[in-house]
Amino acid sequence: MPKLIVNTLLFQLGWFACVFGGDSLWLLSVAAMLAVHLLWTSSWAAEGKLLITVFLAGSALDSFLLNLGVFDFGEPRTLIPLWLASLWLLMATTLNHCLAWTAQPWWRGSLLGAIGAPLSYYGGAQIAGVGLPYGTWQSLLLIGAIWAVVMPVLHGFAKLYRSQYEQRLRTRQSA
Repeated sequence: MPKLIVNTLLFQLGWFACVFGGDSLWLLSVAAMLAVHLLWTSSWAAEGKLLITVFLAGSALDSFLLNLGVFDFGEPRTLIPLWLASLWLLMATTLNHCLAWTAQPWWRGSLLGAIGAPLSYYGGAQIAGVGLPYGTWQSLLLIGAIWAVVMPVLHGFAKLYRSQYEQRLRTRQSA
C-alpha cells in the first residue's frame, strides 16, 4: 500500500512540475521521479517497454491532435512540447500500480479515461496557457471519447509486457 501512495504522489508531483514548469529545468524533477519509480516501485526490466510504448504512442496521439488543431501552444509547431510528452511517461508509471484497479473490467479504465483525461487536459490547458481552438466543451468531449479507448489499450500493453516479463522470470528460474 505505501508503494501505491508513493506512485500516486510521484505522478501528481510530476503533473504539477510539467504543467507549471513547462519546458524548463523543472523537467529534471520528472526524470528524478521516473528514477525513483524504476528503482523503488518497479524496475526497468519490468516496465521499460511500457514506459517507452506509452511515451511514443501518447506523444504521437497528442501531436496528431495538435496538428488537427485541437491544441494551440501559442506558436507554430508540429510536435507537442516536451512537458506534455513527459506527462505520458508519468502516466505509464501508474498503469501497473496506483491505476491497476482500472484494468479489469475494461470499462473501469474506459470510464476513468472518459472522465479523468478531459479534466486533466482542461486543468493543464488552463495552467499552461494552452488554447483549445475548437471550443472547450467540444475539445473535452473529443478527448474523453479518445481516452475511453486509450485507457483499455494502455492497460493491454501493460498486461502484455508484464506477462512477458513474468514468463522470462519463470524461464530463468526453471533453467
